[in-house]
Amino acid sequence: MRTRMLALVAASGAVVLAAAALPASALPASAPPAQDSGAPSEGTVGAAELLDRVRTCRRISHGMYRTDQGGPAKIPVCGTKRAVFWTADMDIDCDGRTTAVCNRKKDPSFQPGTAFQTSAGKPLDSSTLPYIVVPGPGPLWKYADHGIKGGAVAAVIHDDKVLYAVVGDTGPTGIIGEASYAAAKRLGIDPDPKSGGTASEVTYILFRDSSVSPVEDHEAAVAEGEALARKFVAGD
Repeated sequence: MRTRMLALVAASGAVVLAAAALPASALPASAPPAQDSGAPSEGTVGAAELLDRVRTCRRISHGMYRTDQGGPAKIPVCGTKRAVFWTADMDIDCDGRTTAVCNRKKDPSFQPGTAFQTSAGKPLDSSTLPYIVVPGPGPLWKYADHGIKGGAVAAVIHDDKVLYAVVGDTGPTGIIGEASYAAAKRLGIDPDPKSGGTASEVTYILFRDSSVSPVEDHEAAVAEGEALARKFVAGD
């Protein structure tokens, strides 16, 4: 499991959710390299529908998170009856199973374990499984107290795309905004663990009391996520 967050090469200010319309965040000083556009959105619930439901924030964290070590603390965790959410950057988690793209050579900070495991008790495979990273339990927020656990379903939104993922790893207690290599690639974000990621405009919506079993079954995550997202946008 990750105990630190790599700073993005092009890190810039993160979007802050407020009790009004979300402000636009600053663009990186220089444009990142062109990336593959990734897979199309999953399911039939659109990004705009989901984002409309998280335009206002009822803060449930006891303070604000940073997106990178040493950066400003500006990101709250917000909550509704059905979900918790935040909008931040995306750093790349390449931990877990050793593969051709996730290993100590590709990622000097690589760790061979993840906080949550497969049904066979093995580390998750960041290169193939879309998962997100939640901050480890700490003074700001404890995810388990709000119906979130390993294998919980999340909708991740970036650049008008929706990706369904599971909660697969934990990170530093004061930093937020990280997802697996596979999650980034599917969203059209550079998945390189050293220089990839994106500095802002990623929204993470985690559905309370949800779970996928086995956690490595992405098709099950999509099916469950679609059903939960439909109820969420309907306001049920």
